Amino acid sequence: MSKRTLVGLQARMSSNRLPGKVMKDINGFPMIFWQIQRILRSKTIDELVVVTSTDATDDVLVDYLRRSSVNVYRGDLNDVLSRYLEASLAYPHDALIRLTGDCPLVMPELIDQMVKKFYALDVDYLSNTLQPTYPDGLDIEIINKGVLNRLVSFGLTQKETEHVTLGIYTRPDEFKCINYENFRDYSFQRWTVDYQEDFDFVQNIFSRFQGQESEFTYEDVNEYLHLNPGIQDINSDFRRNEGLRNDENHG
Repeated sequence: MSKRTLVGLQARMSSNRLPGKVMKDINGFPMIFWQIQRILRSKTIDELVVVTSTDATDDVLVDYLRRSSVNVYRGDLNDVLSRYLEASLAYPHDALIRLTGDCPLVMPELIDQMVKKFYALDVDYLSNTLQPTYPDGLDIEIINKGVLNRLVSFGLTQKETEHVTLGIYTRPDEFKCINYENFRDYSFQRWTVDYQEDFDFVQNIFSRFQGQESEFTYEDVNEYLHLNPGIQDINSDFRRNEGLRNDENHG
């Protein structure tokens, strides 16, 4: 029997630093549209659901997604872990890929590589963020079936319920966690969207590949940045994982 892989894309409109970023226009479509199109190019996923909140601020996002025939699950605004748990019941799977709506440059080829590695290993959690070697914004976390249910049996802090996987990788004695590494360390690059400057950077990338928005590869972007080194200066003032440090839950 083949394994079933679900993508849970975490998104909301009420981001503290750049509200409404997932619906900001890039090449005529909302940013989240391009992220979904890129995710769906993965050959190893079976289903995608956007995991958002029941807060009224997310109504515009939900309306857009439903008009676009995208699966949506709505849950608690701040307890994102409960949102994922409930979505997991609604969309059965063997492995859950957690992605966040501030990473529109997601690479489907990387998703496929990591899914294959995950199923080849007997692990609870596989991520490329434990010891980062990929650009900030190519974050992928894969969680085994049942792990989130085990997680909630612990006395979790509010921060652990807001940041879904924090309670997993900080309990190495309870959960088997493996890091997925790049062939070279590019963790200094910032491809995520937390601030307007980040959005300007990402918008620049999508403008360069207009007409190929769902098709350009990791190598394509790196080549473009190598030939145009000034592009990375757009958002170079910000540090990696600022959301976790500042309790921004990305959705």
